[in-house]
Parts: sequence; C-alpha cells; structure tokens
Amino acid sequence: MANNKILAFEGSTHTVTWDGNLCIHAEECVRTDSSLFEKDRNPFAQPDLVAEGELDAQVKRCPSGALSWFRNGEPTPEPAELENTVTVVPNGPLYVRGDLEIEGIDEPGHSVHRRVALCRCGHSKNKPFCDNSHIEAGFSDTGAVGREGPGFSEAGGKLLITPRPNGSLLVRGNVSVRAASGCVRWKGEKVSLCRCGHSAKMPFCDASHKQHNFEADGA
Repeated sequence: MANNKILAFEGSTHTVTWDGNLCIHAEECVRTDSSLFEKDRNPFAQPDLVAEGELDAQVKRCPSGALSWFRNGEPTPEPAELENTVTVVPNGPLYVRGDLEIEGIDEPGHSVHRRVALCRCGHSKNKPFCDNSHIEAGFSDTGAVGREGPGFSEAGGKLLITPRPNGSLLVRGNVSVRAASGCVRWKGEKVSLCRCGHSAKMPFCDASHKQHNFEADGA
C-alpha cells in the first residue's frame, strides 16, 4: 500500500492526519455535531476547535483507520479497544476493531492496527482493504451471521489477520463477529472469513474462491 495521499491538519497542540489510501468516505467524521470535521470546509479538519477528549472520540469514529491524531512533538499511540470485533456491513466491507496485526502489511498506515475496513466483495484494488469497489460491482449481502462460534475465555488480546493467497481472511485471536443487526452472533478464537464475494455462508468462507478462481493480486 503506497502512502501517497496522507494529509496532515496541524493545530497549535494537536495534529490530525487523513490517509486517502484507506478512506472509504463512510462520513462518520462529518455527520456529527462536533466542529472538528466539516465536509465543505477548507481545511475540513481543524484540531484547535475542540478539546483533546472530543478530538480523540471523533477520530475513533472512523471505521477504516484513515484518520489518526497525535500531540505535536510526541507520539500518541491509540490504545486498543477492550474487545476485538468484526462487524459485517450490509453490501459492504468488514469493519474490524481491536488490537490488530495484518500479516503481510509492512506499512500498516495510520490506525489500521486498531481500526480497519477489509474487502469482502473480492473487487477492491487495494486488497485486503476496502476501496468501495463493492458499490460498482453490485455486491449484495444482508450482513446476517448465521451461526455461533465456540466462544473464548477472555476478551481482548492480539488479533492476527492473515489474507490467504487467493483465499479467505484467516482471523486468529479472541474475536466477536457482529451482524448488521448490531447483535454479536459468533465468538471464538479462529475463523475464516470470505473475501471473494461468493460464499454461500457469508460472512464465513466456504471455499467458493476456488470454484470462482478468485485472485487477490498478491494481497
């Protein structure tokens, strides 16, 4: 992933950054009452208008990891959420949050170690990340989760995501899979999720990638 679209919005004490390689324009940042982000304003992010707590909360609304922030002059690592979650977006990507490690991504971008949108339609040109190709492709899935997992003993911990060559997303670690309804339907420590767009058991892989000759462009 080439980080050639990163913009920095510097305030007197804090800086907000935006990575265009990761942004899918979910608009979680601009559809709030906060003055931090405004869609038609230039610049659209103005850190000096809000306190640090509000800045942190608004940046974390971004589901793709495109938005990040730091205190000027010092690193400000974003803490991981207490539970690793995968949310299935209707007709769209997988929103993943937690203590994330994506195998094969040497430069994970801004906050994709905490928040990321992963392609599940099979058409993204930025795999394993979503780039909104599901819209043009007409990808259709309600976001239902049809089965329950074995569970886990303790929430949190590292979540390792391995995009298998021309195959599924292998997710290892304590994780909850949330349906589009908002309900947690599956819990466990290892799950294989579809990213070819053809599984009959979405969001889970059923090896349809083999039948459809899915190619992941090395991602």
